[in-house]
Amino acid sequence: MTLKQLIKLENKSSEIWVVSPSLHYDVENKDFNEIVSVNLGEKAKYRYIVPESPEIRKHMKMYQKMYKLTDEEMAANFLLLPISEFNPFITETAIYDPSGECIACCAPATEDSKDVIKFNATTASTMAKSFKSIWKRYKRSNP
Repeated sequence: MTLKQLIKLENKSSEIWVVSPSLHYDVENKDFNEIVSVNLGEKAKYRYIVPESPEIRKHMKMYQKMYKLTDEEMAANFLLLPISEFNPFITETAIYDPSGECIACCAPATEDSKDVIKFNATTASTMAKSFKSIWKRYKRSNP
């Protein structure tokens, strides 16, 4: 799958769950900035699991300013977890429409690669279940 195809997929999705060690695509990639802005304007539901780090805090402030979100919306949309030794090796993973035709993809976390990995349906479903489980454990609500 290409980055261009991924952008089309995100454009059609009403719910997007993201695991990101950097928030690179959402705050530093112009193509994704545009689609996230449009989707938020159309009330698409974004949920993020990110590490608690100075870089993420900086990017979250940029995100909030770029997309004009309130503190309450930011608190509802983001789950911050302790930073791990594995963070430098984690790719950015997005799960599209997890309650419907679930599709999961990943790309390098801090570069604008043109190539994206699309996981099979079984893996996508497993990832969605794991995301939901982690979100519920820490936020005490469904994503």
